[in-house]
Amino acid sequence: MRMYDIILKKRNGGELTKEEIEFFVNGYTRGEIPDYQVSALLMAIYFQKMSKKETADLTMAMVNSGETIDLSAIEGIKVDKHSTGGVGDKTTLVLGPIVAAAGAPVAKMSGRGLGHTGGTIDKLESIRGFSAEMTREQFIDNVNRVKLAVGGQTADLAPADKKLYALRDVTGTVDNVSLIASSIMSKKIASGANSIVLDVKTGTGAFMKTVDDSFELAKEMVDIGTSLNRNTVAVISDMDQPLGFAVGNALEVKEAIDTLMGNGPEDLLELCMVLGSYMLVLAEKAKNTDEARAVLEKTIKNGSALEKLKEFVSAQGGDVSLIDNPDMLPGAKYQVEVKARIDGYISKIVASEIGLAALVLGAGRETKESAIDHSVGIVIKEKVGAYVRKGDTIAVIHTNDLEKAKDAEERIHEAYNITENKPEKRPLIFGIVTKDGIQRF
Repeated sequence: MRMYDIILKKRNGGELTKEEIEFFVNGYTRGEIPDYQVSALLMAIYFQKMSKKETADLTMAMVNSGETIDLSAIEGIKVDKHSTGGVGDKTTLVLGPIVAAAGAPVAKMSGRGLGHTGGTIDKLESIRGFSAEMTREQFIDNVNRVKLAVGGQTADLAPADKKLYALRDVTGTVDNVSLIASSIMSKKIASGANSIVLDVKTGTGAFMKTVDDSFELAKEMVDIGTSLNRNTVAVISDMDQPLGFAVGNALEVKEAIDTLMGNGPEDLLELCMVLGSYMLVLAEKAKNTDEARAVLEKTIKNGSALEKLKEFVSAQGGDVSLIDNPDMLPGAKYQVEVKARIDGYISKIVASEIGLAALVLGAGRETKESAIDHSVGIVIKEKVGAYVRKGDTIAVIHTNDLEKAKDAEERIHEAYNITENKPEKRPLIFGIVTKDGIQRF
């Protein structure tokens, strides 16, 4: 078998066999096939697309390129949740405790943030002492005891995906649905979950900017999961403005604690209820989403979800007193109010600009080597649909550097679009994709 022949076959619109896909994935992972040949194949895939079978075969080839996690020692049906990324997306910090408190085991492998998208582990590390580093045995034991553990992804998990993504990033071949879907699903399947709930974001702060593109990606991932015998559901949710009000690591942890106490933002709570309901149904802890939602709401009302957060944090070395006293979490030296420059309705908040403003402050990483400042970020005070007058506070910058705050302030003004007319309300949830089809709301 020759790489040259595989490139030609795909360039000419042919369907690659499982063996051909495994040949190029394994050869590239081992360093036997050069970048320039894989770049040529990726470009051919970009233009000629991949069939459902090719996409599933590529996913499994990447899964099998490294170690896979065996979660069979964990009692019950393991359900994982994956978000395609966004601004202020702290859903795991709320979802994990409420779903675990409802009795479903949550064994989550998470990554760190890069660019304006925050990482779950970075947020949790705002809590003094918290560590996502643990042995496989500790991870499994924590899930069996606590029903919730969050571990860091290892370099041995789907290493082919890591190499291929780095190459796609510099060859203009990132934006292909099959390549995106197989990249995401390879890591989820290698992580060992029986069932997967996907939160596919759409809007200015999302990877997929349009609703139709988001549905296309969601269907591709559900098809992959279904073909590989994983129960998979995708929820298409809005990321045209930040989720909740807080953007930044410790600030988002505070907001998650508020939500578990029943005082959180409506959009964050609602999204967690929708995602969590599907997680409970897939874990066979509820017959339908209505029953599941009632169970999840009860965990917040009776305080069991907040207690589960404490139990989880304690099991991973974190200082639980910070959950009882969130003001003890890392805090920035300065708070700078951002004032509206004109009267009018907030018709748009470009989520990606808010994320970049937080990145400027130090809340995110520009490179993998960048250090995170857990204390900084932005708290949105007014969201889309609100009427503001000139001089009203629309956001508060939490910063340790007033020069950086000036740059962040200008970005926040750029993100806010204030107009005379009240905008139409944009849905939070656009639809659901399951193996049975697409339901648009």
